[in-house]
Amino acid sequence: MERTGVAMTPGNIRTRKLSTAVVLGIAVAAVALAAVVVFGLGIGNWVLVVALGGVFYLAGVYVAASRVEGRRAARNRTWSALIHSACVLAILPLASVVWTLVSKGMERLDGDFFGSSMNNIGARDPEGGAYHAIVGTLEQVGIATVITVPLGVLGAIYLVEYGRGRFAAAIRFFVDVMTGIPSIVAGLFVLSFYVLIVTPWFNDGRPGFSGFAAALALSVLMLPTIVRSTEEMLRLVPGPLREGAYALGVPKWKTILRIVLPTALSGIVTGIMLAIARAAGETAPVLLVAGGGAAINFNAFENNQSSLALFVYQQAGDASRYAPARAWTAALTLVALVLILTIAAKLLARRNQLTR
Repeated sequence: MERTGVAMTPGNIRTRKLSTAVVLGIAVAAVALAAVVVFGLGIGNWVLVVALGGVFYLAGVYVAASRVEGRRAARNRTWSALIHSACVLAILPLASVVWTLVSKGMERLDGDFFGSSMNNIGARDPEGGAYHAIVGTLEQVGIATVITVPLGVLGAIYLVEYGRGRFAAAIRFFVDVMTGIPSIVAGLFVLSFYVLIVTPWFNDGRPGFSGFAAALALSVLMLPTIVRSTEEMLRLVPGPLREGAYALGVPKWKTILRIVLPTALSGIVTGIMLAIARAAGETAPVLLVAGGGAAINFNAFENNQSSLALFVYQQAGDASRYAPARAWTAALTLVALVLILTIAAKLLARRNQLTR
């Protein structure tokens, strides 16, 4: 059988393949041709060169593979190259963000930044750090996690294992609605209810801004994420595991505690860390109900308190020439903090699974 002028025999199928050198040559030629077109016509920069080079590369690979391997193999190779290119394009923005954070955040990565606050720091002072913001972030996110994780996990267990009828359907509906609530709405809810109504009873009639109020707002944002992710993970647990436990006479509550939850633990931890990462990066709720502040405040239940996200927002809009460096270092610190917590949680969950 003949296809595109190439005899397709068993020996031919095994031997006629595009070599790696040819593929690399096509890639180099595609980028060079794109550079000549873009820079020669003056229509863009290196980003357009990469995009246009990718198009030329796909066309060149298809033509070369059609002549050597046949049209079917050429289509397969082209689609494979397109999928790999899409993967690279998806990774590039993430790599760019990481590189920008690391390169610009290293400027103030010193002991003074982590050991001092912005209290009594003027626009012309190069000193000042984010110690107060780090303390605020850890306390607010920690309190929100302690409040939200038990509620979210227990709510998901009810929906999967016990929930039936209209009440369970109503809970699922409100969880779905809460998932799309903007963060500023959560902040306004806590401001109007807790700060302006509840705290005046215990504060001589004055509203009390605090880190705890910010933690409540973050809990509103974290709860639907934890409920939804935990619910999906619990539904992935195979039914025969539950049925086997029931057949042995194990009570339902003990089956859930000893079999279902450990099986889904890795996915549950992932959902919890996603919720924590979102809460740690929120600015509007902290600004509304915690007020921010330049001084160190270890008491999350009294007085204003800042956070890393709010610190980045304030420093990015500050007129001081030293503020942008502080903002970039604070952003890098926030990302590193979330990364460390995620790795620690993953390792802890994996260790618990191995020891069972």
